[in-house]
Amino acid sequence: MSVLNRTAAVIVTFNRSAKLMKVLDALQAQTLRPDIILVVDNASTDDTAALVAARGTEDPSIRHLRLPKNLGGAGGFHAGMKAAYQMGAQYFWISDDDAYPEPGAIAALHDALTGFQTQHGWRPSFACSRVDWIDGTLCEMNCPRPVWDWARFVRADAPWVLVDSCSFVSVMIPRWAITEHGLPIAEYFIWFDDAEYTRRIARSYPGLFVPESVVIHDTPDNRGVNFGLIDAKSLWKFRYGARNEASWRRRQGGLLSVLAYAYGVRGQMKRAGIPGRFRRDIYLALIKGYGFRPEIERVTSE
Repeated sequence: MSVLNRTAAVIVTFNRSAKLMKVLDALQAQTLRPDIILVVDNASTDDTAALVAARGTEDPSIRHLRLPKNLGGAGGFHAGMKAAYQMGAQYFWISDDDAYPEPGAIAALHDALTGFQTQHGWRPSFACSRVDWIDGTLCEMNCPRPVWDWARFVRADAPWVLVDSCSFVSVMIPRWAITEHGLPIAEYFIWFDDAEYTRRIARSYPGLFVPESVVIHDTPDNRGVNFGLIDAKSLWKFRYGARNEASWRRRQGGLLSVLAYAYGVRGQMKRAGIPGRFRRDIYLALIKGYGFRPEIERVTSE
């Protein structure tokens, strides 16, 4: 691939070496193989480092970026995209360590980004895949958000839907979007970092949902993000989600937007009968989010 089309895959991992190896297998089977495969290791304590090093001796495109501590998915994607940018990547395929792209998935995203611009003159800010669960049904947590005129350019031979938000499970981002809008917010740690980032870059122009690009997300169960699903095991993630989205809403819409969000969260928890001690934790996270104002970091190639 030419320098102008240099593609980097950025995979963030933490203690899931077996699934990570399946991701690397899937990347090596792509019809459009990334020029750089950057494994961002969130200080894993399993055999991740050894396995990635062994793969790297066989395939020099595989690079290992080990972080000094676990920075969460948000910190990992921030560090990985910054490193790949400095390596000269023009397209960034971003995904988790438990998502396996089918052989044509990356090529379909690249073709959609370049093909849409050629056909319509607009530069999409990203292109995202259809994410299926392990049983072939749609993965509920990875559904992109369509814009109001989502079907404007849909054709039988190019069924690309306009969206303004997606997850970091198989999304391709062009270099110009990172140059203009900066990096994901590392301080978010986990949850809503992907929604915030794709909505931020979509201010230039919406992204594309590309249904012919398919990825299998190997999660324990298939459920979306709803505050009525909180339990003792997942509470910590929901706290991050509440704080992060409240922070974003404060930045974008002010107090009224935060209050509307808090009201919706309250309703979800109340209808599901979430215990009071969990609800109190979420309310405290919402309050914390109102005053949480992390900076957006810009990136240079130097």
